[in-house]
Amino acid sequence: MATLASSSSVLFSSPSNTNYLVPSNSQLSPSQRLSLSSSSHLSSSLSICPSLSFVTLPTRCSRRFVNPACSFSVRASAADKKRVLIVNTNSGGHAVIGFYFAKELLGSGHDVTILTVGDEGSDKMKKPPFNRFSEIVSAGGKTVWGDPAEVGKVVGGAEFDVVLDNNGKDLDTVRPVVDWAKSSGVKHFFFISSAGIYKPTDEPPHVEGDVVKADAGHVGVEKYIAEVFSSWAAFRPQYMIGSGNNKDCEEWFFDRIVRDRPVPIPGSGLQLTNISHVKDLSSMLSLAVEKPEAANGNIFNCVSDRTVTLDGIAKLCAQAAGRPVNVVHYDPKAVGIDAKKAFPFRNMHFYAEPRAAKDILGWQGTTNLPEDLKERFEEYVKIGRDKKDIKFELDDKILDALKVPVAA
Repeated sequence: MATLASSSSVLFSSPSNTNYLVPSNSQLSPSQRLSLSSSSHLSSSLSICPSLSFVTLPTRCSRRFVNPACSFSVRASAADKKRVLIVNTNSGGHAVIGFYFAKELLGSGHDVTILTVGDEGSDKMKKPPFNRFSEIVSAGGKTVWGDPAEVGKVVGGAEFDVVLDNNGKDLDTVRPVVDWAKSSGVKHFFFISSAGIYKPTDEPPHVEGDVVKADAGHVGVEKYIAEVFSSWAAFRPQYMIGSGNNKDCEEWFFDRIVRDRPVPIPGSGLQLTNISHVKDLSSMLSLAVEKPEAANGNIFNCVSDRTVTLDGIAKLCAQAAGRPVNVVHYDPKAVGIDAKKAFPFRNMHFYAEPRAAKDILGWQGTTNLPEDLKERFEEYVKIGRDKKDIKFELDDKILDALKVPVAA
């Protein structure tokens, strides 16, 4: 039987007065896990306004309505200017991380080269974020394409202080980049890992130091980097939002809402997850570039400090679109559907906390889903996706099993 969403819980935020460091290789006690932390000892290179309130976000600053006291900028002096190479994937949701990271570093005065896997003339490069790489070039950055296994040849012998691998998911892919970086005198190596490597826990959220899946490819890469480099850090992102992202997240909800179709969500809809604006991810990475000694040897959950229910995502997307939403819940086994194929989020509580970034780097998040989703919906309409002919075969199977009618 179909059930309408009834949860009033949409966004959950972190208490804000915890003050401790989290060693990357330690196991946190249950008592430590109970609070979502915020750093109270911010870096002197940041000027952040903790008092501005907007919508349901009493302690953060909206990017759309900016109080000048809330903004921060870090301009590298000549002595602190870094030469940074970003090895960027050409597919999936992580590609946009390299794009935003490059722009933020360039805005702070660093030299940036972004090496994207593959061929510049491929069809993939016609899609976001690659079709916006001219923004990197116009800001003074360099863009190159090629095989990361031949990174030295691709970059033409250029020298770098920092390398970020935002491409590989296993050691075979990342090892050539690590080995080249070490032999070329690179000082700091950063790696985009994944929060998906954490083992399921009865004590969410996931925090740095929690048990990970030993056979996960990202785990092997993290271990190898730690063995090779004396200065390194790994970043574990989760779901993300932001202009230029080419992996469906909020679009999945918009597709149904604008067509007045029911939104089928597996389970109760009360499952908690985490969505971060990619600008928060790039700001965390930039702080690591600015503070390599602090970042050294640490693993950072590269996530927002708020959670949201699956039902809450649907409601916020509908709010952004200015449309009503009809959420229906279903049991994937009962209707014979693989939820992984039918729904863009895990059918379980899955969320991490950015404890280490706050405590060690002095990072503060700015993700504001109600406002961020408005921006995303504007872009959704601008590219004409609301008018596209989209097939909903799996949805139709679910709704047919639930005997839920669909408007013609």
